Amino acid sequence: MLQDPLNDAMVAIRNAETTGKAEVILRPASKLIGHVLKVMEEHEYIRSFEFIEDGRGNLYRVGLVGSINNCGVIKPRFAVKRAELEKYEARYLPAQDFGVLILTTTEGVISQTKAKQIGVGGKLLAYVY
Repeated sequence: MLQDPLNDAMVAIRNAETTGKAEVILRPASKLIGHVLKVMEEHEYIRSFEFIEDGRGNLYRVGLVGSINNCGVIKPRFAVKRAELEKYEARYLPAQDFGVLILTTTEGVISQTKAKQIGVGGKLLAYVY
């Protein structure tokens, strides 16, 4: 039974990475999962992803690189100010400048480094390292 599709997608990616698979299928597809995958692709944690319509909730086919040690969602989705990003980086990432926090802002779904550059805060969605 699906409760949180983003969490299910992150767990499927982590499990496929630990078993050494080259690709993983994520079902059901959503816009939020697509935006998170885009951020992961920009930071080279995944090779590529493809949206496939199958008429039953659709799916994503994700090509894996093998560089993910851990990934997951952040629950509850904490509201974070720009000045507080350092605190959450220390909490969820293993080292400074290692890994990515993914957050949703008024500018869209972006990483914490881009949020610092733009100067916006938002809600934490996930972490990848």
